Amino acid sequence: MLTILDIIKKTTDFLGGKGVDSARLNAELLIGHALALKRMALYLQFERTLSEPELEKIRPLVRRRSQREPLQYILGETEFHGLKLKVDRRALIPRPETELLVERVLAICAERANVGTNVLDLGTGSGAIALAMAAGMLSARVTAVDFSEDALALARENAIATGLQDRVVFTRSHWFAGLAAEARFDVMVANPPYLSAEETAETAPEVRAHEPATALTAAEGGLADLRAIVAQAPEYLNAGGLLALETGITHHPEVLRLARTAGFSRMESRQDLTGRDRYVLAWR
Repeated sequence: MLTILDIIKKTTDFLGGKGVDSARLNAELLIGHALALKRMALYLQFERTLSEPELEKIRPLVRRRSQREPLQYILGETEFHGLKLKVDRRALIPRPETELLVERVLAICAERANVGTNVLDLGTGSGAIALAMAAGMLSARVTAVDFSEDALALARENAIATGLQDRVVFTRSHWFAGLAAEARFDVMVANPPYLSAEETAETAPEVRAHEPATALTAAEGGLADLRAIVAQAPEYLNAGGLLALETGITHHPEVLRLARTAGFSRMESRQDLTGRDRYVLAWR
């Protein structure tokens, strides 16, 4: 008979042998999820013997993770800026880098009371940015667009789950194409595809084999969507409005040049938590 601790150890060794990072943490989270136990409750029951039906719940989850399916997809959720969001193959898993982008935009809006009433999230995916902006700025009117109907369906599910469905309008649009000609915004936030095909091919199996390629990879060395957004954004930004972008770490010189050409009055590069150029902020 196997105890919870036995299964944690066996699962850790198994996942580690399959190349899974943080194998022990993954093992604990998967087993806890299968048994409907939080990690602390799991620790308190280390010596409890598992029944065969309980083991049958654990095995398929471990098998999926051993095939390098992302942990978040298996658990079906992730945390983003204090919100619990549903995640699955319909959209990219929200990253800490994007969470930092949201924090910085919210801080800028808080400093300027007249900025941020109308917010546009370009390429909303799971709805993470739009919902975090709505939750963090009670006066905001948020529009979220995505070209993928599947992603929009997921984002709407997350809006309902977080109680923010009346704060965000979801619209199918390829960047600005589906917006009304008279639409204007004070803040635009975007985490568009910015990896080149070569960069995507070098990502971990969790990314390249499971997350939607259209949310990861852009043509022109990863710059195509960034170029389209920067070129069109001024038409839809109010005077003094902010465009905040997450980008590839090699893209900043070109994105800053594009912003200058498009008529933005001020541009800044900001770094991520590792000190690499990750965000471009541009004011109209």
